[in-house]
Amino acid sequence: MRIFSPLSLLGVLALGLAAAEPVPGAAAGPYTQEQFVAAVGSDLSSHFNLEGELQLELLRPWSAPERAAQSWQVEITEYPAAPASSMMVRCRVRADGALGAEQTLVLRAALWRDAWYARQPLTNGIHFDPALLDARRTDFLRERDALPATAGDGSYDFARGVLAGRLLGWRDVARRPLVRKGEVVDVSASDGLLTVNLKALALQNGARGETITVRNPDSKKDFSAFVIDENRVQVRF
Repeated sequence: MRIFSPLSLLGVLALGLAAAEPVPGAAAGPYTQEQFVAAVGSDLSSHFNLEGELQLELLRPWSAPERAAQSWQVEITEYPAAPASSMMVRCRVRADGALGAEQTLVLRAALWRDAWYARQPLTNGIHFDPALLDARRTDFLRERDALPATAGDGSYDFARGVLAGRLLGWRDVARRPLVRKGEVVDVSASDGLLTVNLKALALQNGARGETITVRNPDSKKDFSAFVIDENRVQVRF
């Protein structure tokens, strides 16, 4: 029987926490498959710091614990190396603090988030503009390079042409360079109370925060510097 839990991440977390805390005066009850899947999803989401709605499907039959309990907890004893569409997980269940048998789960997983799709053809070099895009629900475990709809701003340009309707990936965008190869830039360098300012030739393009190589035109020596603004770099010691 195919069981697919459509719970949102918040719902998963809520169920996972509820399963771990006994309710005073509550009657003992059985542990359902829905509660079990929710608790496993909560643990995986927390362990891998996942963003989005994690959905899990058990690919092998699951046997519910025979006993009833007020408090249920799932302990994952062996995680996969990384989240994936297909995962194997080892875990065990606690019933009112008592440990049960360890189980091996084979899971099919999906991580749903909104991602950017091109609403119209996009040209290499134009500025990133959400008005040119659509946000659509996407499985990030299958589309690992997908550009989340929470990412992208005015500091980005489109790095290559994109056809209308296509999913955008991180390789389709790049931060707009504040320094361009061949331009003369202002360099500042500080060491304690000593500050030196000079001109240098940029040997690479660079966006804010990136490290590029520049050349002292007098000594002809190359050195690395951080891009801090338009045609401005800084040497950090």
